Amino acid sequence: MKTARYHEISLWIGRRASELGFAACGISEAAYLEPEGKSLKYWLSQGFHGEMDYMARNPGKRFDPRLLLPGARSVISVLMNYFPRELLPEKDNYKIAKYAYGKDHHVVIRGRLNQLIKDIKLRVGECQASAFIDSGPVVDKAWAARAGLGWRGKNTLLIHPKIGSFVFIGDIITDLELEYDQPDTKDLCGSCTRCIDACPTGAIIAPRMLDARKCIAYLTIEYQGVLPPGEKKKFTGSIFGCDICQDICPWNRHAKPNTENSFQPDPRLKEMNKAKWDQLTEDQFEDLFRDSAVKRTKYSGLKRNINFLSEEGN
Repeated sequence: MKTARYHEISLWIGRRASELGFAACGISEAAYLEPEGKSLKYWLSQGFHGEMDYMARNPGKRFDPRLLLPGARSVISVLMNYFPRELLPEKDNYKIAKYAYGKDHHVVIRGRLNQLIKDIKLRVGECQASAFIDSGPVVDKAWAARAGLGWRGKNTLLIHPKIGSFVFIGDIITDLELEYDQPDTKDLCGSCTRCIDACPTGAIIAPRMLDARKCIAYLTIEYQGVLPPGEKKKFTGSIFGCDICQDICPWNRHAKPNTENSFQPDPRLKEMNKAKWDQLTEDQFEDLFRDSAVKRTKYSGLKRNINFLSEEGN
């Protein structure tokens, strides 16, 4: 039976996470994720992961945090809102996903998680803890759902009932025993299929089942090959990522703008148009996206996407 101390420490972690800029925080028991493991095995067997071979690595560690951190007892999950204060201009322009408007979220959130770990150790004493943000073999959406931070939408993304789905997810795996939140087992998508119907490439082949090989986000970021001929219109002007299944989601109707200055776009990004994108040099790319997640595509990848959509490139 959990003592008052477990309760007090768990509440304090939630408060401290809020002070560090996280929109929500929940805690779950570090245990094997059996349903998610079976689902991934099927997904991989169908080849839906495309060229993302890393998804097939370390299956044991991916679903059992105790293999990542021996003696792990708890997983602390946090959400950080990235819905922009203002949208980048769309007239005579290409699109990039909202999560890439500002600085690379891996750097921003990892720094906050490491600070939270330091603060926890100052409060409770020495303990083992490791931070993960969209990296390493950690199924972040599953842990967030188990910590009561929302449910998996039909577009496969985590949806928080008050914040929506425009959120980054971070996790801390620790050997501290804490008080666990109740998982959100309700599927509040109901009969809605707007995300499935709106996907221009038909990548959401069933509720919560994505064929990444058809996904615009995968094709413009992860995929290294030649983009599918004749599919130009389906990309709807996107050169990095895609937000269609989130933009159409009713749970994002009242999404509130983030308050994180690091996620605000570089003023030069707001001045871009198709002509400037078409003429983008490698030096300009390196300067503009020095601290951005867009660097993941490298200059060659982004230029491939731009050329694919531009009149000159087709």
